[in-house]
Amino acid sequence: MNMEFIKALDDIEKEKGVSKAILLEALEAALISAYKKNFGSSQNVEVLINSETGDVQVYALKEVVEDVYDNLLEVSEEDAHAKDPKLVLGDFLRFKVTPKDFGRIAAQNAKQVVVQRIREAERDGIFNEYASRENEMITGVVQRVTRNNVLINLGKTEGVLLPAEQMPAEVYNQGDRIKCYILEVKRTSKGPQIILSRTHPGLVKRLFELEVPEIEEGIVEIYAVAREAGSRTKLAVYNVEENVDPVGACVGEKGTRVKAIVEELNGEKIDIIEWSNEEQIFVANALSPSKVVSVILNEEEKAALVVVPDYQLSLAIGKEGQNARLAAKLTGWKIDIKSETQYNEKMKERETPSDIGDVEEALPEQEVE
Repeated sequence: MNMEFIKALDDIEKEKGVSKAILLEALEAALISAYKKNFGSSQNVEVLINSETGDVQVYALKEVVEDVYDNLLEVSEEDAHAKDPKLVLGDFLRFKVTPKDFGRIAAQNAKQVVVQRIREAERDGIFNEYASRENEMITGVVQRVTRNNVLINLGKTEGVLLPAEQMPAEVYNQGDRIKCYILEVKRTSKGPQIILSRTHPGLVKRLFELEVPEIEEGIVEIYAVAREAGSRTKLAVYNVEENVDPVGACVGEKGTRVKAIVEELNGEKIDIIEWSNEEQIFVANALSPSKVVSVILNEEEKAALVVVPDYQLSLAIGKEGQNARLAAKLTGWKIDIKSETQYNEKMKERETPSDIGDVEEALPEQEVE
């Protein structure tokens, strides 16, 4: 090795961000193995590389002991003191054993070790960068589709959109530019694996943060998101500052802001509702777009009996129960929806129902969790 090699390490440190000290340490470890392999030595050896000149030296290490049982690994205290009077029992004495042609061996190993270390450092850098961005949104370009997995070019590396994280009926074509949610970053033998998602509720949240300045500025905050990807999402928001309409801010003038998000999600419907710390109001709002007559809460069972106008019953429940199901996810309450007629008929039977359970017992089941 020579000065040119040391200069090359300096350049690598600047361009790749791989520490010169780490490269030299890895190279020294590799040269120890190379020495033992090429010279059949079972000695304890140490390889030192001069970081300024590139000079390589090999030293055999022998432990200072009272009685020598292995001349390759041990040296007597008397012999050690002849070399260095300061040595005591348990110390190690160095013997220079650098072979004449060891420079050639060092050169052969250097390139392989440096390339491997650079690759490892780049992988670590990518992992650290993307691991710190978990739960964030990222924009990428569809690179290819293989075995139902969609590979997304993220610039420095690839991300993968697994079948379970793909939106139903969404078609991914090479060259398409799409936004994804970084679900998880894993270490693998082949480098970091970045799992992306188009179905996670967090994607909707990040899209609103991107499109709505009031959310980014903290004037409006998102309380919760309930989503059935590709079909419908309910988003609960509230204002931090007074005189700000949180729903209006998210919808935007003439619906421009929410429209941009709907387009990004290929037509997925989005209901934006206002959160309230009064649970009855929040549950009623969550069943939007249907109107609600009353909400009766059972705190112990975290259940809500919701009464709606007869003509609003189907709308409140939604197609295949979707509206009620998403409202339940959004609020965290178990929701049972009854029409006014159903509820009033039961009230006639019982002048004073003791609790929701009494009402539910005799009414048709409409419950959606």
